[in-house]
Amino acid sequence: MDLSLDQRYLDFREQVRSFVAANRADAPPSVTSRDRGAPTQEALDWQRRLIAAGYTARTVPAEYGGFGAEPDMLETMIINEEFSAAGIQAGLAGIGIMMLVPTLLEVGTAEQKARYIPKAITGEEWWCQGYSEPGSGSDLASLRTNGRLDGEEWVINGQKIWTSGAHFAQMMFCLVRTEPDAPKHRGISYLLIPMETPGITVSPLKTMTGRSEFNQVFFDDARIPAGNIVAGRGEGWKVANVTLKHERGGLGDPAKSIARFDGLVKLMREETINGQRAIDDPLLADRLMQLEAKMLALKLNNMRVLTADLEGNDPGLARLVTKYYGTTLNHELDALAIDAMGELGVLYEDGDYLRDEGAWQAWYMHDLGLIIGGGSTNIQRNIIAERGLDLPREPKAVIPPQGMGGRG
Repeated sequence: MDLSLDQRYLDFREQVRSFVAANRADAPPSVTSRDRGAPTQEALDWQRRLIAAGYTARTVPAEYGGFGAEPDMLETMIINEEFSAAGIQAGLAGIGIMMLVPTLLEVGTAEQKARYIPKAITGEEWWCQGYSEPGSGSDLASLRTNGRLDGEEWVINGQKIWTSGAHFAQMMFCLVRTEPDAPKHRGISYLLIPMETPGITVSPLKTMTGRSEFNQVFFDDARIPAGNIVAGRGEGWKVANVTLKHERGGLGDPAKSIARFDGLVKLMREETINGQRAIDDPLLADRLMQLEAKMLALKLNNMRVLTADLEGNDPGLARLVTKYYGTTLNHELDALAIDAMGELGVLYEDGDYLRDEGAWQAWYMHDLGLIIGGGSTNIQRNIIAERGLDLPREPKAVIPPQGMGGRG
C-alpha cells in the first residue's frame, strides 16, 4: 500500500482546505449523542452542499444523486483529515446512508436504487433498521416477525426492539420471516417498510443517557407493497449480511475516531490540573499517546480493507476486527476526556462548568452501548477467533437429561 502523496493529492488537499475555509461558517454544529434526532434544515442544506462538492456520497453514482467519483482511498483519507482538523461536520451519517445505500448499490434493483438512494443520501428520507427482537438478539436468524403475501401486499405482524431512530424515521429496512417452512436462515426476507404504514406503533425506550434513542416497534397487520423486497423471497439473510458488513465498518469508522481524537487533544490543551495543562500531565499524556497509536492503526487497517474491496479481494481478518476495535477505541477516548476534566468530568446536565455541552459524558455512555450494539464484544471476539484466526469453535455445554446425572 503506497501512502505517499504525489502532487495530485497535494493539490486535492488544498482544494479541500479552500472549501472548508470558504464554507465553514455555514456548517451546522457537530452532532453529539445528546442531541441525536431528525436532521435540522441547516444540516440538510449542508449535506446537499457537501454532495455537490464531492465531500460526501462521493462515490455514489451521479444517476442516484451522488457525486459519481471513482473510489480513491487517499482522497477519502484527505477529506476526513481536513474536516476533522477544522472541527466541522463532514455530512450526515445515518443508518440509511451508512448501511442501506451501499446495500442497495450492491444487491438492489435499478428501480430500488433510483427510488431510495437519492432521498437517503440527502437526508430527505431517514431510515431505521428492523433486526433485533426481544427473543432474537445475538441469534438474529431466530427472529419471529412474520410476513405473508396477500395479493399484492405483504401483511406483517411481530415486534422489533432497540430500533435506533424509529421515532423520527420515514422508512425501515426490516428482516421478516416470510417462508415459515424453510430452514431458519433461508426463511427470511428483507423488506422496505414506510413507517407511516397503518398498523405500525413506535414506543421509545429511555437509555442510560437519559434520552430515547432506541425504540420498540410493533406490527399489527401492517400492509406494504409486494415489490418492497430486496433480492427476493427467502434471500433476506444474504442481504442482511451485506448490510451487517457495512454496519460494522461504519461503527468502526476511523473518521469518527480521528475527529474524536482531535477534539480530545484540544480539550487536554485547554483543561488544567493543579495549574498545568492536562496534556502536560505525564500519565494522561502517556494514555493519549497510546490512543493515538491505536487510532492510526485503525486508520491504516481501514485502508487495508478499502484496498482489498477495490481489488475485489476479501479483506478477511482486517474487516472482522474493525467494529470491535473502533467502538472500544472510541470509548477509551471518551474515558480519557472525562479523566482530563477532573471533577468536572462527572457533570452531565447543564451547568456553568459543563465542558463541550456535556458531549464527552454523553459519548461515554452512548459508545458503551455501541460496544454491545451491532454484535456485542463477546460475539465479535468469537467471530474474529473462529472466522479470522481459524481457531476451533467454543464447545457447547451438554446438559444431561434428568435421571442421567442431572438434577431432577
